[in-house]
Amino acid sequence: MSSPSTELTARMKIQDGVVKYGFIVVTIVLFLYFSATEPSFRTSGAIFSMLKYASVTAILGLGMTFVMAVGGMDLSIGSTAGLAVQMAAMTMVFYNLTAATAVVAVIAAGVLVGLLNAFLVVVCRIPDLLATLGVMFVIQGAKLIPVDGQSVSAGMTLRDGTPAPGKFDPAFLQIDRGSIGPVPFPVILMLVLTVASWFILDRTRWGRMFYAIGANAEASRLAGVRVDLFRGLAYVLCGLFAAVGGLILVSRIGQGDVNAGASSLLEAVAVALVGTSALGIGKPNAWGTLLGALLVGIVLTGLTMKGFQYYHQDTAKGLVLILALIFSFTISRNKARFISAG
Repeated sequence: MSSPSTELTARMKIQDGVVKYGFIVVTIVLFLYFSATEPSFRTSGAIFSMLKYASVTAILGLGMTFVMAVGGMDLSIGSTAGLAVQMAAMTMVFYNLTAATAVVAVIAAGVLVGLLNAFLVVVCRIPDLLATLGVMFVIQGAKLIPVDGQSVSAGMTLRDGTPAPGKFDPAFLQIDRGSIGPVPFPVILMLVLTVASWFILDRTRWGRMFYAIGANAEASRLAGVRVDLFRGLAYVLCGLFAAVGGLILVSRIGQGDVNAGASSLLEAVAVALVGTSALGIGKPNAWGTLLGALLVGIVLTGLTMKGFQYYHQDTAKGLVLILALIFSFTISRNKARFISAG
């Protein structure tokens, strides 16, 4: 007959395995299932298309990862991506400026939103959920004012009745449509930003400060960490990553769609939470976020190929989010209870 301590150890090992490898197993099983039931799913074209779709989600999720690392949340990330879409389109279509100018304008807009969030959360001491929720609504309305609520496209009529003088620069459209060999630019950018985020968070002093603040901000402050600086930096990085995701999105659709970025908040939160749950790390991390984006991409691509309508996708995203929450909170809480019981 086994002793209570032996049973506890066995349960802990099983739970550790579930936490570390659960999402990896789920991702592989889903990929194999869709590959077996939909032959077109396993073609290189379909796989790269799936990775292209996942790239925007992953990049926004990486931005959210930095904010979650310091114990925060940014509800304006989807709206910021939508703002980037409108800014890029207006720069080229309304003002007939170059692709490079559009990129600079979008990056600047993302950083400014990040600075605004940092000001409200760090300087004004407004709870992050409330502050970023307010910014989200401001952006959603403000981005529609210059265009009278219309999507921006080449040849549209301006307020004065004249046609818009510009169009999307072909060089700008290469952000999404270009490739190096068979690998699309968005996939390369996703991988580069994932590696950069991993390096910052796991291999630099800055990353250690981010995690220390997220674990205990007051203890970090007493230890001499510039808590406000690093918290503010996390929101600025989130705004920057949202802008980059918006650049890919607008170059993909080729117009300033007023609804762009509407679902990005849920996706960014979901994949960042998967990152917290995956690999047993127990904290927001870049590779886990990438895994979460791939999981969402596999699910949505597979459902699309099976003929499910678009409105089923939100249900699938919600289920992924709930699964991530179960892993993040329920299993972690049980693990802590088992440890205390031992």
